[in-house]
Amino acid sequence: MKYYIVIPAHNEEAFMALTLQSLIEQTVLPTKAVIVNDNSTDKTTEIVLAFAEKHPWISLVNKTSDAIHLPGSKVIQAFQKGLETLDNNYDIIVKADADLIFPSNYFETIIRHFQSDKKIGMVGGFCYIEKNGEWILENLTDKDHIRGALKAYRKETFQQIGGLKPEMGWDTVDELLCKFYQWKVVTDETLKVKHLKPTGANYNKTARYKQGEAFYSLGYGFFITSIASLKLAMRKGKPLLFLDYIKGFWKAKSTRKPLLVTKEQARFIRNYRWKKMKEKLF
Repeated sequence: MKYYIVIPAHNEEAFMALTLQSLIEQTVLPTKAVIVNDNSTDKTTEIVLAFAEKHPWISLVNKTSDAIHLPGSKVIQAFQKGLETLDNNYDIIVKADADLIFPSNYFETIIRHFQSDKKIGMVGGFCYIEKNGEWILENLTDKDHIRGALKAYRKETFQQIGGLKPEMGWDTVDELLCKFYQWKVVTDETLKVKHLKPTGANYNKTARYKQGEAFYSLGYGFFITSIASLKLAMRKGKPLLFLDYIKGFWKAKSTRKPLLVTKEQARFIRNYRWKKMKEKLF
């Protein structure tokens, strides 16, 4: 199976070479890898071009956008810019961050999962961060969720869910829509990816309400949002974030922010979330 990979990058000179080196060391190479340089002011461009000169399957696309790093919109707009440069001759499309080190068998294993079952729509490994000299699981989500840093989609699945939404919540709605359309989502705990920059390290204060807005946009409703907000705030070790998330939810509700899903999909998502919560409680 052929896979294309798109990597949005903004001022990633500290990590870009490590990510690209881990790609060229894969046991199964990408057919194409597009790095989208999104308004970088450092040496990201030079690093990518140096790799592209030696490896023709690597290419660089430049994009200019607002320098403010809001979760969701900026990275997916950059991803979309890279996607537009690619043809449709692939089996798997991958969205990856520019601060990852993949184990050498990562994509060979991803392909093997897709080949094992035609109903598998998404596959991913797990992100690990360095703490006190050790690499530990970046434990921000349940283990049945694929982190936004390393998403791999079957082409048919990617097309059916309508690609990626340029808003915060994109990396949750994609999986929920997979389940709505009866695709399987697979996570592989043997695939340990080094995540060199902790999630949210570059987010500023204007982003703090975005998570609550995202919960609203997913059609969660207030009670599911409250539970999800408390759970996420506690996982981040910042209980007061719960209040920001709830404020974000009510802000989105009061302004009637458009949902990322249809009413039918929102009903499915709420029922699915309640079902998952009941399974954990009982």
